Amino acid sequence: MTYTIKEVSELFDLSIYTLRYYDKQGLLPFVSKNKSGYREFTDSDLGFIHTICCLKNTGMTIKDIRTYIAYCMEGTATIEAREQLLSTHRKNVLQQMNDLENNLKEIDRKLDVYTAPNAVEIINAQRRFSSMEKEKNALANPFLD
Repeated sequence: MTYTIKEVSELFDLSIYTLRYYDKQGLLPFVSKNKSGYREFTDSDLGFIHTICCLKNTGMTIKDIRTYIAYCMEGTATIEAREQLLSTHRKNVLQQMNDLENNLKEIDRKLDVYTAPNAVEIINAQRRFSSMEKEKNALANPFLD
């Protein structure tokens, strides 16, 4: 079975422009064109596009995705290089996840304050502390009263 660029666009929630951009960036060398010059995507192409979306959504650069796809096009001689590229990316994703988790904890701490029954008292105490700290250091108080 084959798919048009419009169908692939809808399947992956990508714009046709994005798919054309990916093609121009060398990410879709596996996609064939029919006699009329239109791209025709196969099921195996969809597997590659799924991987491309995964890598892009997890922060891999277009350059590195292009490298990965080029390795795939070269065959089994590049298995080690692919493994290294993806292992490095995996470490980056794990670091991003850790960073997000820490940021989420900070957001939750702030929400705990704002939803506390004594939120006004807590915020006023924080503002007083910050104001006194600014005054102690002869700095302007940026807080509105």
